[in-house]
Amino acid sequence: MADPSVDERADLRRVIDRVRSGIEGACARAGRRDRVELVAVTKTVPVEVVQAARASGLADFGENHAGELADKASVVPATWHFLGKLQSGTAARVADHADVIHSAEPGRALVRVAHRAARNGKRIPCLAQVDFTGRRQGAPPEDLEAFLHSVQGLAGIEMVGLMTLPPLSEHPEGSRRWFAGLRKLRDELRERWPSLVELSMGMSADYEVAVEEGATMVRVGTALFGARPRGRAPDAGGSPGGPGLSGRGLR
Repeated sequence: MADPSVDERADLRRVIDRVRSGIEGACARAGRRDRVELVAVTKTVPVEVVQAARASGLADFGENHAGELADKASVVPATWHFLGKLQSGTAARVADHADVIHSAEPGRALVRVAHRAARNGKRIPCLAQVDFTGRRQGAPPEDLEAFLHSVQGLAGIEMVGLMTLPPLSEHPEGSRRWFAGLRKLRDELRERWPSLVELSMGMSADYEVAVEEGATMVRVGTALFGARPRGRAPDAGGSPGGPGLSGRGLR
């Protein structure tokens, strides 16, 4: 694929600015002055577009699949976030290329990631994925503290926060209760686990609501890069939302 043109790069910068403006507006409405990390979800996005996004000022990128993570992280210097389900068979790739993991959950895969990272001299910040509904991956809230105890001795990872995926909703406000619930859970746990600072929540359709409820990281794909190809999920397990650059030569 050819490198994005000057016009396409300008379009990308405008889209990035629009998303950042949305984050800033949500912070203002919530009376927040702390940072919110914009993680650009690049699942199925060509590496040339990722490079253009990096040149346009984005510094954090997220991938759902270990193969795409390895391919893109190898050629685009940035902070790389792993967002997908951890699997034992691809744990080594995640450990080698991820700088942050948003989908930590009980199981052998996380242990393998930790051991590999420790052998590499890495300590990967991880967010525990919380499943409020029993229909997604992650730990239910009532099991979360036991999970944190079970991994606290693993040298290759450090638990730094929580992540959740709310049920699909037709309106961004439908996600608010789940975001507020994650913030409340984090605040309760911080009394015993002070390292739990981060809240990864909100995607293209509802990131402004997430910021209003305290998100420190938002995972935005569709609003930056346009709709994914038919049959592929738009973001990290979420619903589509927001205009991007689909059909403009950047896809």
